[in-house]
Order: sequence, then structure tokens, then C-alpha cells
Amino acid sequence: MTDVSEATFQQEVLDRSNSTTVVVDLWAEWCGPCKTLGPLLEAAIGARDNVVLVKVDVDANPQLAQAFQAQSIPAVHAIRDGQVVGSFVGAQPADYIEKWLDEVAPGAGPAEVVDPLDAVTDEAGLRIVVANEPANAAAIVKLATVLLDNAKPDEALEFLARIPETSDVRQLAARARAGGVVPDDGTITAELTTLLDSVKDDEDARQRYVDLLDLLGPDHPRTVEFRRALSTRLF
Repeated sequence: MTDVSEATFQQEVLDRSNSTTVVVDLWAEWCGPCKTLGPLLEAAIGARDNVVLVKVDVDANPQLAQAFQAQSIPAVHAIRDGQVVGSFVGAQPADYIEKWLDEVAPGAGPAEVVDPLDAVTDEAGLRIVVANEPANAAAIVKLATVLLDNAKPDEALEFLARIPETSDVRQLAARARAGGVVPDDGTITAELTTLLDSVKDDEDARQRYVDLLDLLGPDHPRTVEFRRALSTRLF
């Protein structure tokens, strides 16, 4: 990725486009969607051959913004042989970017298998991904984790309820029901022991017991012991 100015545009974009596809990302420091889109573009283009990414700060380079007739940002343009061959506007999701690159840079192909979701780490960016891909379980798990880190357990639970239950999902849901706080192992095992006498007749105690088992994790040496104890009390 290269920052391009009005002084370097001819060499870095137009001249370079004679041998490769150049993707120009028009952005600004104040633009939130630009910061969401940027990592997705970098991940997708970094995984391809024969396509490069340059960034143009529209505030610092108003003549370039005018040349591209940029009415809103982020705005992305692909240039080949000095001509614009494709464009899009707005913070698009990863799958859209991949399909767009297939169209504007045919033959570039992925240089290696890269998950674009790896590039999105902030809450706002993950919300955009999930909004565009509501069945993306990996994105929801990642968003729920960030929401828990940001002290939003109730919202994390709402997102987790959308996807199939797995051990990771159960553990995150248990953490959310605990208010985002995970006790240490000693505290968990002590509470599990105390709850055993209540699990048969108290639904809240039973749910808490199951949540604590999920927080303890399947690899803890006492997890099997406590699961057997639960089965004994219930059946």
C-alpha cells in the first residue's frame, strides 16, 4: 500500500497501471467508513498478484478528488492502462470486494488463502460485516467477543442467538450471562460444588452450573467429574 499525492500520481498510478492494475482508495482521516474499508482492501489486494493498492487523502489532494469527481468517500477506483475500469463507493463487505477484484483485475488470482475477516478487529467494522453477512457465524463470534470486551454482554447474547451452538458459542454465551466476567478456576470449581445441591429443582442454578462448566472448558481436569455429578443429580 502506497500513499499517493498529486505530485506522485502520474508515476505511482498512471504509469504503473501500464503493467498492473492499480486500485485507488480515496479516503480522509475523519471518515469512519474509510477506516473500516481500508483493512479489507489491504487484506484482499495483499493476497493477490498483479494488483496494487494506493491511497489518496482527499483533504490533502483536492485536485485528485475533483478529477475523480468524488462526491462521497470512501470511493475506490481500479485503473489499468491509464483508464478507470471499475469503481465502487462506500464500505463494502469482504465478499463484495473479492468479486469486484475478480472483475477489475482478471488473472490476478489469490497469491495465498487469506481470510479478509482477519483484518477487521474493531466493533464498528465487525457490525458492518455482520449487517451485510447476517449468517456469517465466524463474524458473529468475533463481534460477540469484542462486545464482551466492550462491556456489552446483553447485545453479545442477542447476536450469539442467531447462530448454531458450538463449544465456542456456548462459552461466549456463558461469559455474557456472567456479565462478561470469567472467574478463576478455583472460584468456578468452588461454586460448582455449592450449586450441586440446587440443580435438580432450581432452573437458574442449573443454568448457572452449565455456564460454569462451559467457562471451565472441556480440557480442565475436573470438567468430566462435574458433568458426571450433574447427570447423577438430574437423573
